[in-house]
Amino acid sequence: MIDLESKSIVDRVLHVLVCIAKAGQPIGAKRIAARVDMPLSTVYRHLAALKKWGLIQEHLTTGLYEPGAMAVQLAWGFDQNSNLISQSRDEISALVDRSGESVGLLMYANEQVVCIAMEESSRSLRCSFTKGRAHSLMQGASAKSLLAFLPRPLQKRLMDEQLGHDPAAVADLEQQLMDIRNRGFAISDSEVDEGVWGVSVPLISHDERLEGTITLMAPSLRVGTRKEELINLTRKAASRICNRF
Repeated sequence: MIDLESKSIVDRVLHVLVCIAKAGQPIGAKRIAARVDMPLSTVYRHLAALKKWGLIQEHLTTGLYEPGAMAVQLAWGFDQNSNLISQSRDEISALVDRSGESVGLLMYANEQVVCIAMEESSRSLRCSFTKGRAHSLMQGASAKSLLAFLPRPLQKRLMDEQLGHDPAAVADLEQQLMDIRNRGFAISDSEVDEGVWGVSVPLISHDERLEGTITLMAPSLRVGTRKEELINLTRKAASRICNRF
């Protein structure tokens, strides 16, 4: 949660931009104002500045807002220059080849988990994880493997904000995160997408910095007796990536 009372004008403009990015579809000014908790007149001023710089664009017919051309350029620069992506790319491809399943690279950003790279296998898999898409930090192996290794104050704040109304859910998640920290990986089945099993291993640098997580995904019915094999393959790939940081 952003404390707008103590933030600068730059923070407020970026808050509007992030709101548009998180929406995942064109969004109107009134809805943006409600989500960022700002007066509509203020939101319109920020939207005008973002449009001027090409970071967002407005539909001519609907008046809704979406990321602009400069956002595409930013994304291209990230894809080309991200150290995490460059250090992981060959291991992701190798893991797809060895396992025959799809593999994603995800990281924590702005209170959510974002897929920054995805390589699909030739075998079919229906899942909602695609490059650039964000998901909740409270569900799925990818999210929990990241949440488990976030700094404790941040971890607690995120859980309180998203699960605070349900003490039992908080306690259950706390136990899951402890288990993930102890074994070094997370697994889930049908938590995000029905019928999809996943194993996620956090990528932690030598100086204990959480870089991201690598996740192997497969249809639950196809995993069968291969569960331990897929876990081991993913852990080994993650270990080789971590040795590069």
